[in-house]
Amino acid sequence: MRVLFLTNVPSPYRVEFFSELGKSVELTVLFERQSASDRDVRWKSKSYENFNAVFLKGKPIGTDASIGIDVLHYLKKALYDIIIISGYSSPASMLAIAYCVLKKIPYIISSDGAFVKKDRLYKKILKQFIIGNAKAWLCTGKISYEYLKLYGAKEENIYIYPFTSLKNEDIISEILNPKQKMVFRRKLGINEEKVVLSVGRFTCGKGYDVLLNSCKNIHQKAGVYIIGGKPTEEYLRIKESLQLTNVHFINFKSKDELREYYKAADLFVLPTRNDIWGLVINEAMSCGLPVVTTDKCIAGLELIENNINGYIVQVNNEKELTEKINKLLSDCNLCKSMAQANFEKIQDYTIEKMAKRHVEIFKQILNTTK
Repeated sequence: MRVLFLTNVPSPYRVEFFSELGKSVELTVLFERQSASDRDVRWKSKSYENFNAVFLKGKPIGTDASIGIDVLHYLKKALYDIIIISGYSSPASMLAIAYCVLKKIPYIISSDGAFVKKDRLYKKILKQFIIGNAKAWLCTGKISYEYLKLYGAKEENIYIYPFTSLKNEDIISEILNPKQKMVFRRKLGINEEKVVLSVGRFTCGKGYDVLLNSCKNIHQKAGVYIIGGKPTEEYLRIKESLQLTNVHFINFKSKDELREYYKAADLFVLPTRNDIWGLVINEAMSCGLPVVTTDKCIAGLELIENNINGYIVQVNNEKELTEKINKLLSDCNLCKSMAQANFEKIQDYTIEKMAKRHVEIFKQILNTTK
């Protein structure tokens, strides 16, 4: 089976997925850019195995997209059984889709996630053209499913797959007990009795101002560790003005370094204002952490059930966020039960299973067109 995949940048989790998928299909991946401009350079993957990686020649646009006609050279070859376009908002992907529609080349749209919102008429028409003309659609869950359907995707040709950044080996073998967590805390220089962890870039969209303001009412014996690079001046001012001595800003960490913080933590918080997925939720679950996130995080909405394995709070709701964090900090048994629930649920969200599901979908699509 010959598969062509168009995506933006070689992020580590995508490259690991492509390497796994390439074990089962003859895979060519077209990358729009070498890296994203808003990411630490260490975030880019440098290992490409089991697939042919091609970097398109084009002018960089925005943080991770490009514009150019190079992509058309590969679509003209007509050498692929399956053509997948990951996303549809970059100039390269829109050009590829327009060309496929013009030349009647079947293509598949793959969407990590999207929230339904009110569009202007021209945007709605454009999305209906781009999405509605696809042969099939791949998505990460019920929210993206409804989004695609709104813009013309046919229900019978929408396929859901488990979206993740985790390999089998990334999931802990058992829930860590307090003594085991203490080993990691000593190594990392963490002295607080309880540890609240958050991971994400220091941007307005991640909602860290909300978390920081809630910290003034979080148990003072709890350390709040936010890993995301260099904090903004706004966040530094909030920390200083509220005298948040228990808040720690941590620079970018590699995957292995980051996992030590996950293993040291008691719970994970992502106060995001908008995440079309939020793979850090998967990562936290893989280390058995209860999760608190907002109703604007698709990973949370797909994976987290209130009172079962975490909490979904209203976006920008400082009071609700504080209440849920304190509830978990004060109830060890609740944390333990949620940790076990997340440990069990995340078993289905591995790169190996994501790749296997894609192969099953490809076969099903090809069989329906014979």
